[in-house]
Amino acid sequence: MRSSDAGADKRLPDRIAEGTEGSHNMKVLLVNGSPHEHGCTYTALKEAADTLEKNGIEAEIMWIGKDAMYGCSACGYCKRSGKGCIRKDSVNDVLERIDSIDGFVFGAPVYYSGPDGQLTAWMDRLFYASVGKMAGKVAASVVSCRRGGASAAFERLNQYYLMSRMIVPGATYWNQVHGDTPDEVRQDLEGMQNMRILAGYIAWILKCIDAGRKAGVPAPPSEAKVFTNFIR
Repeated sequence: MRSSDAGADKRLPDRIAEGTEGSHNMKVLLVNGSPHEHGCTYTALKEAADTLEKNGIEAEIMWIGKDAMYGCSACGYCKRSGKGCIRKDSVNDVLERIDSIDGFVFGAPVYYSGPDGQLTAWMDRLFYASVGKMAGKVAASVVSCRRGGASAAFERLNQYYLMSRMIVPGATYWNQVHGDTPDEVRQDLEGMQNMRILAGYIAWILKCIDAGRKAGVPAPPSEAKVFTNFIR
Protein backbone atom coordinates (compact mmCIF):
# COMPACT_ATOMS: atom_id res chain seq x y z
CA MET A 1 0.00 0.00 0.00
CA ARG A 2 1.43 3.35 -0.98
CA SER A 3 1.65 5.86 1.86
CA SER A 4 -0.35 8.29 -0.26
CA ASP A 5 -3.20 5.75 -0.30
CA ALA A 6 -3.41 5.30 3.44
CA GLY A 7 -6.82 6.29 4.71
CA ALA A 8 -7.77 7.69 1.32
CA ASP A 9 -11.49 7.87 0.67
CA LYS A 10 -13.22 10.55 -1.35
CA ARG A 11 -16.60 9.78 0.17
CA LEU A 12 -15.53 10.39 3.76
CA PRO A 13 -18.71 9.01 5.37
CA ASP A 14 -19.43 10.92 8.56
CA ARG A 15 -20.22 8.26 11.10
CA ILE A 16 -20.46 10.72 14.01
CA ALA A 17 -23.32 12.52 12.28
CA GLU A 18 -25.30 9.29 12.08
CA GLY A 19 -26.05 9.06 15.79
CA THR A 20 -29.31 7.32 16.64
CA GLU A 21 -31.93 8.77 18.91
CA GLY A 22 -32.06 7.50 22.47
CA SER A 23 -29.49 5.46 24.35
CA HIS A 24 -27.65 2.39 23.14
CA ASN A 25 -25.29 -0.07 24.72
CA MET A 26 -21.81 1.38 24.26
CA LYS A 27 -19.06 -1.06 23.44
CA VAL A 28 -15.27 -1.03 23.29
CA LEU A 29 -13.29 -3.67 21.43
CA LEU A 30 -9.83 -4.31 22.87
CA VAL A 31 -7.60 -5.95 20.26
CA ASN A 32 -4.79 -8.13 21.56
CA GLY A 33 -2.06 -8.08 18.91
CA SER A 34 0.39 -10.24 20.83
CA PRO A 35 1.20 -13.79 19.67
CA HIS A 36 0.56 -14.82 23.29
CA GLU A 37 -3.17 -14.93 24.00
CA HIS A 38 -2.88 -14.42 27.76
CA GLY A 39 0.53 -12.79 28.08
CA CYS A 40 1.69 -9.34 29.14
CA THR A 41 -0.32 -7.38 26.57
CA TYR A 42 -3.49 -9.22 27.57
CA THR A 43 -2.81 -8.48 31.24
CA ALA A 44 -2.80 -4.74 30.53
CA LEU A 45 -5.87 -4.91 28.31
CA LYS A 46 -7.75 -6.95 30.90
CA GLU A 47 -7.16 -4.26 33.53
CA ALA A 48 -8.63 -1.68 31.16
CA ALA A 49 -11.53 -3.94 30.17
CA ASP A 50 -12.49 -4.56 33.80
CA THR A 51 -12.56 -0.82 34.46
CA LEU A 52 -14.71 -0.19 31.38
CA GLU A 53 -17.20 -2.78 32.58
CA LYS A 54 -17.31 -1.15 36.02
CA ASN A 55 -18.18 2.09 34.26
CA GLY A 56 -21.08 0.54 32.38
CA ILE A 57 -19.28 0.06 29.04
CA GLU A 58 -19.33 -3.35 27.38
CA ALA A 59 -15.76 -4.54 26.80
CA GLU A 60 -14.62 -7.37 24.55
CA ILE A 61 -11.02 -8.55 24.25
CA MET A 62 -10.27 -10.06 20.86
CA TRP A 63 -7.05 -11.96 20.10
CA ILE A 64 -5.92 -11.82 16.47
CA GLY A 65 -3.99 -15.07 16.88
CA LYS A 66 -0.45 -16.07 15.98
CA ASP A 67 -0.85 -17.47 12.47
CA ALA A 68 0.81 -15.68 9.56
CA MET A 69 -0.90 -12.33 9.01
CA TYR A 70 -1.26 -10.76 5.59
CA GLY A 71 -0.56 -7.07 5.22
CA CYS A 72 -2.37 -4.80 2.77
CA SER A 73 -1.47 -5.58 -0.85
CA ALA A 74 -3.13 -2.40 -2.21
CA CYS A 75 -5.38 -4.52 -4.47
CA GLY A 76 -8.29 -2.11 -4.09
CA TYR A 77 -10.86 -4.88 -3.52
CA CYS A 78 -12.25 -3.28 -0.36
CA LYS A 79 -12.88 0.04 -2.15
CA ARG A 80 -14.33 -1.48 -5.31
CA SER A 81 -16.57 -4.07 -3.69
CA GLY A 82 -17.55 -2.48 -0.40
CA LYS A 83 -17.35 -6.00 1.04
CA GLY A 84 -14.33 -5.63 3.29
CA CYS A 85 -10.85 -7.01 2.76
CA ILE A 86 -10.18 -9.66 0.15
CA ARG A 87 -8.49 -11.70 2.91
CA LYS A 88 -11.38 -13.34 4.74
CA ASP A 89 -10.15 -13.32 8.32
CA SER A 90 -10.77 -11.48 11.59
CA VAL A 91 -10.34 -8.09 9.91
CA ASN A 92 -13.64 -8.70 8.13
CA ASP A 93 -15.21 -10.01 11.32
CA VAL A 94 -14.62 -6.58 12.86
CA LEU A 95 -15.62 -4.67 9.72
CA GLU A 96 -18.97 -6.45 9.67
CA ARG A 97 -19.87 -5.11 13.11
CA ILE A 98 -17.93 -1.87 13.12
CA ASP A 99 -21.05 0.28 13.43
CA SER A 100 -21.84 -1.35 16.77
CA ILE A 101 -18.38 -0.62 18.20
CA ASP A 102 -17.95 2.80 19.83
CA GLY A 103 -14.29 2.57 20.76
CA PHE A 104 -11.12 0.57 20.24
CA VAL A 105 -8.04 -0.18 22.31
CA PHE A 106 -5.19 -1.76 20.34
CA GLY A 107 -2.57 -3.59 22.37
CA ALA A 108 0.87 -4.66 21.16
CA PRO A 109 4.12 -6.04 22.49
CA VAL A 110 7.19 -3.97 21.64
CA TYR A 111 9.54 -5.48 19.04
CA TYR A 112 12.62 -3.44 18.10
CA SER A 113 11.06 -0.22 19.43
CA GLY A 114 7.85 -0.73 17.46
CA PRO A 115 4.57 -2.62 17.70
CA ASP A 116 4.72 -6.20 16.45
CA GLY A 117 4.24 -6.60 12.71
CA GLN A 118 1.37 -9.03 13.24
CA LEU A 119 -0.80 -6.25 14.64
CA THR A 120 0.26 -3.48 12.27
CA ALA A 121 -0.39 -5.71 9.24
CA TRP A 122 -3.86 -6.39 10.66
CA MET A 123 -4.49 -2.71 11.40
CA ASP A 124 -3.31 -1.59 7.94
CA ARG A 125 -6.10 -3.64 6.39
CA LEU A 126 -8.72 -2.78 9.01
CA PHE A 127 -8.26 0.96 8.73
CA TYR A 128 -7.92 1.03 4.94
CA ALA A 129 -11.02 -1.13 4.41
CA SER A 130 -13.14 0.72 7.00
CA VAL A 131 -13.87 3.45 4.41
CA GLY A 132 -13.96 6.28 6.94
CA LYS A 133 -16.16 4.49 9.48
CA MET A 134 -13.59 4.99 12.24
CA ALA A 135 -14.46 8.69 12.38
CA GLY A 136 -15.91 9.80 15.69
CA LYS A 137 -14.98 6.63 17.54
CA VAL A 138 -12.67 6.64 20.56
CA ALA A 139 -9.28 4.94 20.18
CA ALA A 140 -6.29 4.23 22.39
CA SER A 141 -3.05 2.28 22.28
CA VAL A 142 -1.49 0.03 24.91
CA VAL A 143 2.05 -1.31 24.58
CA SER A 144 3.95 -3.86 26.62
CA CYS A 145 7.71 -4.19 26.87
CA ARG A 146 10.33 -5.73 29.07
CA ARG A 147 12.43 -2.58 29.28
CA GLY A 148 12.62 -0.06 26.41
CA GLY A 149 11.06 1.06 23.13
CA ALA A 150 7.57 1.57 24.49
CA SER A 151 7.12 5.26 23.64
CA ALA A 152 8.16 4.75 20.00
CA ALA A 153 5.76 1.82 19.61
CA PHE A 154 2.99 3.80 21.31
CA GLU A 155 3.44 6.72 18.94
CA ARG A 156 3.44 4.45 15.89
CA LEU A 157 0.03 3.04 16.79
CA ASN A 158 -1.47 6.46 17.46
CA GLN A 159 -0.88 7.52 13.85
CA TYR A 160 -3.77 5.32 12.72
CA TYR A 161 -6.27 7.22 14.86
CA LEU A 162 -5.01 10.75 14.33
CA MET A 163 -5.55 10.60 10.57
CA SER A 164 -8.90 8.83 10.88
CA ARG A 165 -10.81 11.54 12.79
CA MET A 166 -10.88 9.45 15.94
CA ILE A 167 -10.90 10.76 19.50
CA VAL A 168 -7.78 9.81 21.47
CA PRO A 169 -8.00 10.12 25.27
CA GLY A 170 -5.03 10.68 27.50
CA ALA A 171 -4.12 9.34 30.91
CA THR A 172 -1.42 10.17 33.45
CA TYR A 173 1.40 8.62 31.41
CA TRP A 174 1.94 6.93 28.07
CA ASN A 175 -0.06 3.72 28.00
CA GLN A 176 2.72 1.24 28.62
CA VAL A 177 3.39 -1.60 31.01
CA HIS A 178 6.68 -3.26 31.85
CA GLY A 179 7.50 -6.86 32.65
CA ASP A 180 8.64 -10.13 31.16
CA THR A 181 5.68 -12.14 32.45
CA PRO A 182 2.04 -11.35 33.32
CA ASP A 183 2.93 -11.53 37.02
CA GLU A 184 5.66 -8.93 36.52
CA VAL A 185 3.23 -6.70 34.61
CA ARG A 186 0.83 -6.87 37.55
CA GLN A 187 3.71 -5.65 39.73
CA ASP A 188 4.03 -2.55 37.53
CA LEU A 189 1.66 -0.63 39.76
CA GLU A 190 1.99 2.66 37.88
CA GLY A 191 1.42 0.98 34.53
CA MET A 192 -1.65 -0.88 35.75
CA GLN A 193 -3.01 2.26 37.36
CA ASN A 194 -2.60 4.04 34.05
CA MET A 195 -4.70 1.31 32.37
CA ARG A 196 -7.53 2.00 34.82
CA ILE A 197 -7.29 5.76 34.39
CA LEU A 198 -7.23 5.41 30.61
CA ALA A 199 -10.31 3.19 30.68
CA GLY A 200 -12.09 5.64 32.94
CA TYR A 201 -11.50 8.46 30.48
CA ILE A 202 -12.61 6.29 27.56
CA ALA A 203 -15.86 5.57 29.41
CA TRP A 204 -16.35 9.25 30.24
CA ILE A 205 -15.77 10.37 26.65
CA LEU A 206 -18.17 7.75 25.31
CA LYS A 207 -20.85 8.91 27.74
CA CYS A 208 -20.23 12.53 26.73
CA ILE A 209 -20.59 11.59 23.05
CA ASP A 210 -23.81 9.75 23.81
CA ALA A 211 -25.16 12.71 25.80
CA GLY A 212 -24.29 15.07 22.96
CA ARG A 213 -26.01 12.80 20.45
CA LYS A 214 -29.17 12.78 22.56
CA ALA A 215 -29.02 16.57 22.90
CA GLY A 216 -28.77 17.00 19.14
CA VAL A 217 -25.21 18.32 19.07
CA PRO A 218 -24.14 18.07 15.41
CA ALA A 219 -20.91 16.52 14.26
CA PRO A 220 -18.36 18.72 12.48
CA PRO A 221 -19.27 19.15 8.81
CA SER A 222 -17.49 16.83 6.41
CA GLU A 223 -15.78 17.85 3.18
CA ALA A 224 -14.77 15.94 0.07
CA LYS A 225 -11.19 14.77 0.48
CA VAL A 226 -8.57 16.89 -1.29
CA PHE A 227 -5.54 14.89 -2.50
CA THR A 228 -2.17 16.52 -3.09
CA ASN A 229 1.42 15.38 -3.24
CA PHE A 230 4.82 17.04 -3.26
CA ILE A 231 4.82 17.87 -6.96
CA ARG A 232 1.43 19.60 -7.21
